[in-house]
Amino acid sequence: MALYIVPVPIGNLKDITLRAIDTLRSVDFIIAEDTRYSLKLLNNLGIKKKLYSYYKPKEEEKAKTIIKYLADKNGALITDSGTPLISDPGLILIRKAIDDGIDIISLPGPTAFVPALTNSGLPSDTFLFAGFSPKKGGKLRTHLEQYSSIKHTIVFYESPRRVQKFLEAAYEIFGNRRFSISKELTKKNEKTIRGTLEDHKEVIEEIIALGEFVIVIEGNRGDEIGDKPELNSVEDIFDYFKSGYGISRNDLKKVLMTRK
Repeated sequence: MALYIVPVPIGNLKDITLRAIDTLRSVDFIIAEDTRYSLKLLNNLGIKKKLYSYYKPKEEEKAKTIIKYLADKNGALITDSGTPLISDPGLILIRKAIDDGIDIISLPGPTAFVPALTNSGLPSDTFLFAGFSPKKGGKLRTHLEQYSSIKHTIVFYESPRRVQKFLEAAYEIFGNRRFSISKELTKKNEKTIRGTLEDHKEVIEEIIALGEFVIVIEGNRGDEIGDKPELNSVEDIFDYFKSGYGISRNDLKKVLMTRK
C-alpha cells in the first residue's frame, strides 16, 4: 500500500490543492501531528477519516504502530500547517515505510519558507534552509556561527518569544547584512519587513510579535555593509578570501604568481 505526504495550508485555507483534497478523501486513514488541530481543517473540507496522532516525543513508538496499518491500507501524513517533515515530525515514519517497501508519494504544496524567500528581495537561486535554531543563548550563537561564512541566502524559522534574541545574535555574528522578516504568511495580518541587521531593534518595535516568523538573511559576500575586514597579515588575507569567496590558499597563490 502507500503513504502519502500531504501539505496543508499554513494559514489561508484556500491554499490547499485539489490533489491534496482528493488524496485526503481517498486514503483509509490520516496521520496528524495534532488531531484536534487537524480536525478543524478536515471538518472544513467535509472529510471524515480515522485519525492517528504522530508527534515528536512519541515518533518511534507511533511509527511502529502506523507501519502495521500501512500493510494493507493507504495513509496520509499531514502536519499542523505546511509540508510534513519541514521542521515537523515525519522522518522516522518515512524511513520505516521505505524499509518495509511501502510506496511513498509526496505531494507538492504550501510551506512557509518559499513565499518568505521569494518576496525577500535576496538571491533565491541557491539558498540554505536552517529551520528553527536552539533556544539557549550559547547554543544559538554556536548554531549561527556555522553559517557565518556561507555565501548563499540563509532561511530560518523562529518563534515570537525568541525573535528578538535571534536578531541580536545574528547581528553580532553576521554583521550588517541585508535581511527580511515575514510573519503570519497567507493570513490577514501578513507582513514582511526588509532592511539590514543593524536596524533589528527598530524592526522588532515595528512588527507585532504574533505567529511564527521566517527570517531570510543575506549570505556572506565578503564585504558586509559597513564592515571593513582587518587584513594585518598574510594569514588574514588567506582567511578573508577563503571565507568570503571560497578561494583556497593554493589557488590564491597561483593567482598572485601570475601577476608578477
